[in-house]
Amino acid sequence: MSKLSPSLKALINAPFARPGAVPAPRTIRNVYEDVSKAAASNDTATTMTMNSPDSLNELYSVAAPKGDAVATAELMREVGLKCIGFNGVPRTINMLNAFRAALPEDIAAKLTKQGTRYPTQANIDDMNKRGQWLWKSIYHPFDEKLYNKLADSHPDLPIHILSSEYGALFADPPTTPAPAKVGRVLTSIVAVSCLRAQTGVGPQVLSHVFGLRKAYEDGSAEQEQPVQGGRWLASDEGSTWLLETVDRLVAAISEGQGSTYAPLRSKL
Repeated sequence: MSKLSPSLKALINAPFARPGAVPAPRTIRNVYEDVSKAAASNDTATTMTMNSPDSLNELYSVAAPKGDAVATAELMREVGLKCIGFNGVPRTINMLNAFRAALPEDIAAKLTKQGTRYPTQANIDDMNKRGQWLWKSIYHPFDEKLYNKLADSHPDLPIHILSSEYGALFADPPTTPAPAKVGRVLTSIVAVSCLRAQTGVGPQVLSHVFGLRKAYEDGSAEQEQPVQGGRWLASDEGSTWLLETVDRLVAAISEGQGSTYAPLRSKL
């Protein structure tokens, strides 16, 4: 295999490109403890977006003693997987790899090993139906209008979003183990948390804040295990708290430098 030149390697790893993960600040554990009302879902999504594996491990150490340690790891891992739809694949791979490596071996050994999202001729129709249901639940009464607008941009854009993201990823498969089920309400909380932490996607943040509210308006929230504080988070007061909590986590992890998701600092 050919080797890369030293100059090319140096360019790939140039400090201005910020090629590495964000270290956990010394104060992050205190911040997680202060905002523990958000539970693991909101904090996990924000931390995944900020690309800070060490901070995610600190979050687990705060959240695990408050419940079943294995169930907490399962939920955080599933939330992390769903972050693919908002943050992309590379950042999610790095974060989930680091999370798995940092788990105590006795906990990691008990995690589910069987995948639940492999598409087959027998399940693809149900998978697409779950995606269509979730799409409509979040965007109704503008779901068809939004679909058509996306199709104007590219005819395959809404097809990919509904089938590959909403159907195959965001909507929980029926065979998902109970501890790993994220559900309708927490999926909206994950969306708001990721998108707010990214910056630059205000219209999408707005859509998913409304989507969280609609989970209680259309009754879909009542079809799953109650989410503690979920109805309050869907209110004006609760959504304000959710956004401000994400902002606080971003500020803490970045030590005041803001989102690490998109900015590319000048090397000049």
